[in-house]
Amino acid sequence: MAKYTLEEVKTGRQRKHFLDLPKKLYREDKNWVCPIDDDIEKIFDPARNELFNGGEAIRWILKDDGSNIVGRIAAFYNNEVAATSEQPTGGCGFFECINDQEAASVLFDVAKYWLQSKGMEAMDGPINFGDRSDWWGVLVEGFTQPLYCNPYNFPYYKELFENYGFQNYFNQYTYSRQLTVGDLNPAVVEKAERLFNTPGYHFGYAKDKELHEYAEDFRTIYNKGWAKFTGVKPIDREHAQELFKKMKPIIDRKLLYFAYYEGEPIGFFIMVPDLNRIIGKFNGRFGWMEKIRFIVDLKLRKKADRIVGIIFGVVPEFRGKGIEGGMIRRFEEVVEKVGYKSLELAWIGDFNPVMMRIVESYVRATKFKTHVTYRYLFDRNKEFSRAPKLGREKKK
Repeated sequence: MAKYTLEEVKTGRQRKHFLDLPKKLYREDKNWVCPIDDDIEKIFDPARNELFNGGEAIRWILKDDGSNIVGRIAAFYNNEVAATSEQPTGGCGFFECINDQEAASVLFDVAKYWLQSKGMEAMDGPINFGDRSDWWGVLVEGFTQPLYCNPYNFPYYKELFENYGFQNYFNQYTYSRQLTVGDLNPAVVEKAERLFNTPGYHFGYAKDKELHEYAEDFRTIYNKGWAKFTGVKPIDREHAQELFKKMKPIIDRKLLYFAYYEGEPIGFFIMVPDLNRIIGKFNGRFGWMEKIRFIVDLKLRKKADRIVGIIFGVVPEFRGKGIEGGMIRRFEEVVEKVGYKSLELAWIGDFNPVMMRIVESYVRATKFKTHVTYRYLFDRNKEFSRAPKLGREKKK
């Protein structure tokens, strides 16, 4: 009798097994926060995930010879995303497993064979079938409470991936700083004050316009700053509006900062309260009762005392002028009024040294967590290369 058997997730019962496995594995781990079930399920719903347009996803659960659920994995690809790599590359993710290399290898094998059957030549993992900001990478350093939709795993996961043959494609760093006034670099403060007194510049939080107008400013800055890079798609108006609409219930306007020059948007620093301070007790549920408790804890009891930096950017022609410092300086002016204790900035890739310097020099945050995104080349004789440094523009 085989030690382990795989089942493709097709039924409601199998979906429940897929969602419930981490609740069993981590029940004694005080740092783990149970995610909302629907935050996972919507990734595998073609009606709610646009990557199914030109792509597919599949899930499996792993049982031992006693019919106990001991592992899970998903595999997925999108042809447009796959084409941005040197070879067509899909992904595996939502991996959970007992500490057994044989069990892990069964899961990695099934993902690999399925992706090969779809024309892929490599797989990244563990990653998300969606935005990079969510469920991306293996935690290898900094085993503390994760941020909302950020991965958390046991330390042995690193060995499970590397023993199988995955290689480090890039590191993702999380930075943290306590929200205390007067901790900014004096040179940053001086440059920011100079910009405040320069005609044409304006810095502040999102208090003067409707959110849909700030969504359009966000889109303008994002598309100027990132759309030219390999693997990064421009954001259209509808997508930008939808992003801000989804964030509206949790938005604190004093955490949304924009910079303008002569009325044109040139920079943003977007932060939100970290929901993991609240949702863990819901055990994956988010019905009407949980939603009421959530709003009370977020808005009235102020349980979310940690904030997370979602995205930080300046349009190319204004980089190096201190715009980042101007936004951070304005934020510092209200730190004592907003009531949050700490700020974390996640997903700073080691392929983006400029952003690392900004976070370390301007924000004065300290690196304290590392996630690794691995890549596995199906042709084991092919030379492996790590992710290229950000700044390589798309070929015309």
